[in-house]
Amino acid sequence: MKAVQLDAPGPPQALHLRDLPVPQPNAGWVRIRVEAFGLNRSELHLRLGLAEGVTFPRVPGIECAGVVDAAPGTSFHPGQQVVAMMGGMGRVFDGGYAQYTVAPASQVIPIRTDLPWEVVGALPEMLQTAYGSLTVGLDLQRGQSLLIRGGTSSVGLAAAALAREMGATVLATTRQRERLASLAERGIDHPILDGGEIAPQVRALFPQGVDATLELVGTPTLKDSLQATRVHGTVCSTGMVSNQWIVPDFYPIGYIPSGVRLTGYGGDAG
Repeated sequence: MKAVQLDAPGPPQALHLRDLPVPQPNAGWVRIRVEAFGLNRSELHLRLGLAEGVTFPRVPGIECAGVVDAAPGTSFHPGQQVVAMMGGMGRVFDGGYAQYTVAPASQVIPIRTDLPWEVVGALPEMLQTAYGSLTVGLDLQRGQSLLIRGGTSSVGLAAAALAREMGATVLATTRQRERLASLAERGIDHPILDGGEIAPQVRALFPQGVDATLELVGTPTLKDSLQATRVHGTVCSTGMVSNQWIVPDFYPIGYIPSGVRLTGYGGDAG
């Protein structure tokens, strides 16, 4: 089979298209004929050597969409449409950048769809991250206000669509003025131009602060996002678009406003 393999961290040229043996599934695992897979920032981190717990050589790809080819000892059957994601996929064991991949049955989700595979392949990780952040990370409720920091990212756009379906009022940021109209066209209630400090803009709209904030940019904007959130509101740190992972000299009492909750969401295929 054809697969993309990474021997060690490096530039894009470190990714090699190779002929590899078709993987054999152990009992409890599912072999998937991959029809499509999404490209994720975590795979960029893998290639750059920023991901932990990775062994090389490795076929990247933390998600895929396709058809069951074999599934010994599981309830799946050949020909079944499925998606798979996360749980070590593309890091601990070979992932979706291949014509075939294997994954534990617990990470494989059956689907039934008429959507084109190139659409389905882009959905699993994006939707799972967005939905999990809103529900597990923020416990978002109907009628609440939600700020999405990094609103034009794929997860941000998915979260906005889901939040509106959940009955929330949505604020979303972009650093590019020309994208404000696009956010409005997508139904965002309050598009905001992000110059690095937006808490005053948010509080001009919601004087007490928003009920919930989904932080997708990362640590450079996290403190300002906390300042934009009301007492007893919640900020969920999910994304690291900035590629900055650590808050230097983090002192919680001085960093987190009194009464504001800070949570995180790292994803779960289940």
